[in-house]
Amino acid sequence: RKNTKRVPSFRKLLRTSKIKLDNKLKNKQYKQQSAAKKYRKEQKKLREAVRDAISRKPFPLEECKKKQVAEKREEEEEEDALPLDMMDEDDLKLMEDLAQKASFLTRDLSSNEPVHVKKRKHESVIDKYEKVPRRMQTEPEKELIHLLPIKDKGGIIPQTMEKPVLNVAQDEEEDTEDMEEAEDFNEEPLPVLTPEEMAAQRRQKLQERKMHIAALASAILSEPDNNIKKLKELRAMLMEQDPNVAVIVRKLVMVSLMEIFKDIAPSYKIRPLTEAEKATKVKKETQKLREFEEGLVSQYKFYLENLEQTVKDWKQRKLKKSNVISLKAYKGLAEIAVKCLCELLVALPHFNFHNNIIVLIVPLMNDASKMISELCFEAVKKLFKQDKLGYASLGVVKVISGLVRGRNYDVRPEVLKVFLHLRIKEVELQKDSEDIAPKKKFMTYKEKRKNLSRMQRKWKKAEEKLERELLEAEASESKEKKLKLHTETLNIVFVTYFRILKKAQKSPLLPAVLEGLAKFAHLINVEFFDDLLIVLHSLIASGGLRYREGLHCILSAFHILSGQGDVLNIDPMKFYTHLYKTLFSLHAGGTNDDTGIVLQCLDVMFAKRRKQVSQQRALAFLKRLSTLALHVLPNSSVGILATNRVLMQTFPKMDLLLDNESQGSGVYLPELDEPEHCNAQNTVLWELHLLQRHYHPTVQKFAAHLIVGAPTEGSGALSLDLSQKPATELFEAYSMRGMTFNPPVASVTPRRKDTFSQMDSFIDEELNKRLQQHISETVVHKPLDFAKHLKEPSLS
Repeated sequence: RKNTKRVPSFRKLLRTSKIKLDNKLKNKQYKQQSAAKKYRKEQKKLREAVRDAISRKPFPLEECKKKQVAEKREEEEEEDALPLDMMDEDDLKLMEDLAQKASFLTRDLSSNEPVHVKKRKHESVIDKYEKVPRRMQTEPEKELIHLLPIKDKGGIIPQTMEKPVLNVAQDEEEDTEDMEEAEDFNEEPLPVLTPEEMAAQRRQKLQERKMHIAALASAILSEPDNNIKKLKELRAMLMEQDPNVAVIVRKLVMVSLMEIFKDIAPSYKIRPLTEAEKATKVKKETQKLREFEEGLVSQYKFYLENLEQTVKDWKQRKLKKSNVISLKAYKGLAEIAVKCLCELLVALPHFNFHNNIIVLIVPLMNDASKMISELCFEAVKKLFKQDKLGYASLGVVKVISGLVRGRNYDVRPEVLKVFLHLRIKEVELQKDSEDIAPKKKFMTYKEKRKNLSRMQRKWKKAEEKLERELLEAEASESKEKKLKLHTETLNIVFVTYFRILKKAQKSPLLPAVLEGLAKFAHLINVEFFDDLLIVLHSLIASGGLRYREGLHCILSAFHILSGQGDVLNIDPMKFYTHLYKTLFSLHAGGTNDDTGIVLQCLDVMFAKRRKQVSQQRALAFLKRLSTLALHVLPNSSVGILATNRVLMQTFPKMDLLLDNESQGSGVYLPELDEPEHCNAQNTVLWELHLLQRHYHPTVQKFAAHLIVGAPTEGSGALSLDLSQKPATELFEAYSMRGMTFNPPVASVTPRRKDTFSQMDSFIDEELNKRLQQHISETVVHKPLDFAKHLKEPSLS
């Protein structure tokens, strides 16, 4: 019987597991590999044998003959030594007959030796190899691929086909040929292009990349659910390898992806699914939405990682192994990456990985590059201004506090100045809660009468009442959340401020800290008021502060005292004295911008604490402010005069300074720095007469208004646009920062053409008059000389 291999039936194949089939296939492949390996070893042995036979040196023929003669002699000697007489004649005859009947095949033709002689010692390697029996190379078993069966009348007929076996040696030869061809191809010199051709080729490549980016982006935006895979294709272009267009293409892809994510990101945070949710069966629409959300979050994460890696490579001055982009170009890429991160920080505060973006952006606010730090400042400011609930603001404040502490307070002052843009002081809780709460539209009475029956109207009324109560509950809940978040944020801000006041008083961060305290001082807990006022006074008394920093200390102190500090029995006379003493530090130069802080201080010190201020103090400040208005810029003069107007209207008997008669004893001492003891009641506001002739019309109006006693009605009253605005707003409104004059000056330019024409006509008339006069005088008085001139032609 032949050992034929039966083809397995289709049913047997169905019962066979996939693992078993894989194991069988692996065993077959292993057998084929071992057979091929064995064959290669035999071939290697054959080649070594042939090399050995070729390299071996052959023996000369004479030496072989000498050996044969020597062996014969030895044999003869042995024969002589045998006792032949002891053998019978019959035995000798038998031996001779056997020797004569020896086979031809057993004899060695190259010698005359007897048949049963030992084998030769020096036998060649080739003879050994030839004596090895030949083995036929067995073909490897052909592997069968089982196809779909065919069914006919007789039943199911299984279908198979042979799997093509790849020849390893042939593949190696083909690989070597390909390598040789590639080397030959590389050796060929590339065609040299002119600069114009290279520029044209670069433009063409760039245009192709732009069209591809635009096509992918439009497809994603049109159907984000179905084209989420194209988002991955577009993100892969961030690894553009063509050095001619790599930088521009990567920048375009970064910006395109940023705009796409801003458009297709949902208005909620996507959370990962639990195991139970993954196991439950859902509708096709729900499954499709889940796949879209999962793909969107993963691609958004990879995109943010790419942006982060770009910024890190630039910060570490680190180049990739491919060297496609130079180190200089990395700076431009990093700037675009930071811009994209800032846009996503502001546009998607509700979406995933927002805290990761905050952690990336906040340290860059302290970056040495001015452009990158300003980008991050503006982004954080926008985030603070648009944040209604306070979640994002709380995250940023936490990271900034950690950064300041981790760097040992060695950060730029602008990092702390960002706190001034928090929406904690100016936030209106009612307005924001209305914006956040869902707006429900209820039916009007006419609509109910028209569309509903009496019973339905009754049920509708009860339903609407319940809905209104639910909405109010939601609004109050959002208020509580907001207050809780704002409290936590302010705690972190004040902890940062107090640490700097305690440990780093000589730090450049101190002005930013004092400015922040001036803004949020009314929100500080009452327990810290005494200690904080002592610290502020010690800073002022030390004399190490600049003028602006001292003003911030005064403003902080009075904000504390005007809020919850009313219950404290503290006399802030030292702060009044310091401000009065330093008022003349303002001038029309660099300190003109500090006038705004002075006006804020005066508003808190006098308008909001009118009951605690004496008349002597108010008169002294009114006189010194009037003197100060003479040597500052117009916008400062307007603000100071507006403050004087408030003082004259708030405190009685301020019109004493408009009268020439002195009140009481003593003489006014303008050089004295104590406002209570300078005898300001014995002077007059003569500065108002000078200010009436000021070149600025608004200053003239205010001076004329104050001279008549600052009336609220009548001919001497101000217009509504000036009387209803506070001093700080007037200071900003009449600012000359943009080299503009408010109100604008009417331009009066003479017409040059008319002037020149008038001058020409005047000159012509004068010349004609003088010429006629000269002619008449010459004709009447000197007729002979005139005739002589006519007869004698002159050389001229």
